Amino acid sequence: MTTTTDERLRRWRLVLGGEADGTGRTLRGRDAAMDGALAALYRGAPEETGRSARGGRRGAGLGGSAPQVARWLGDIRSYFPSTVVQVMQQDAITRLGLDRLLLEPEMLAAVEPDVHLVGTLLSLRHALPETTRETARAVVGRVVADLERRLADRTRATLGGALDRSARVNRPRHRDIDWDRTLRANLRNYLPEHGSVVPERLVGHARARRAVRKDVILCVDQSGSMAPSVVHSAVFGAVLASMRTLDTRLVVFDTSVVDLTEQLTDPVDVLFATRLGGGTDINRALAYCQSRITRPAETVVVLISDLYEGGIRDEMLRRVAAMKAAGVQFVALLALSDEGAPAYDHAHAAALAALGAPAFACTPDAFPEIMAAAIEKRPIPRHLIKGADQGA
Repeated sequence: MTTTTDERLRRWRLVLGGEADGTGRTLRGRDAAMDGALAALYRGAPEETGRSARGGRRGAGLGGSAPQVARWLGDIRSYFPSTVVQVMQQDAITRLGLDRLLLEPEMLAAVEPDVHLVGTLLSLRHALPETTRETARAVVGRVVADLERRLADRTRATLGGALDRSARVNRPRHRDIDWDRTLRANLRNYLPEHGSVVPERLVGHARARRAVRKDVILCVDQSGSMAPSVVHSAVFGAVLASMRTLDTRLVVFDTSVVDLTEQLTDPVDVLFATRLGGGTDINRALAYCQSRITRPAETVVVLISDLYEGGIRDEMLRRVAAMKAAGVQFVALLALSDEGAPAYDHAHAAALAALGAPAFACTPDAFPEIMAAAIEKRPIPRHLIKGADQGA
């Protein structure tokens, strides 16, 4: 459909945000209100008030009161899709100090929950007054529940298949033969004159199907820049912990190390037990993880960190090398989020790559496939590690 000149001018007026924009267009009604919502955030000094509802110059005007900000949050939800609302909320936090008002329950109840908001709430949790804590927990719970709905079933299905494949045996007892897979594996041996298949290779089920087959350790950097990764790690940790054939451990760290495995039944509890911000000691965290490994050949360690190491670099690399030499499947993720690769230490990433552990950013949707590859001890698909530091 062809866009009319009038419609193009209207859109440019909303983008440029002021009468002196050269469009000659004055906004009215819903357009003026939308322009006012944008003006409150993106134009002028914070102390200015917006006059765009009257068609005038756009200026910032969220003010400092929770009721006014709550009304603004309600307005932007009515004007824009939720993805845009989430971006505007994050911009309001960084540009106008909206995080101060998140301490008030009425304002917190008005926001559009997303992963970034959860990160902000977690960083503020010690400052939250008693009257706000339950509201904050409810907001975090909504985000976690949404992520679980999106990710849990696919993760269980993908990893369940990988565990089945890793557990198959080629010399099964008669009662353990997987006849369907055995027939498919031997179709080339079909004898038409006899109307039968000669099974050269038998494929069997693992006998103890409910026994723990793999140990998984998620080792998560909880420095401030890793907030979205911490949120997704808590959700994935809870999903993995719900699978009987996996023994899952969740370890978070800054300059200290905290094992949150006992809280994995509730990812919201996990998140409120984290402490975003502070320094980073990857070596200390890996030392703890290494001490918990009892079956190296059946263990997957996933380090999720931007690799800015405040500990002993060479010792960290020696630990990774020792784990890999013992048979541990070691995966290094620069991020576990939809944001792409963060700023990270390229030298450490290259050093890990030289040890056979390329470091790369991972989206939540790709994480099940990466874990499946690690469980099956096969290379991570190349399309998932595009852009990783490959070492010398």
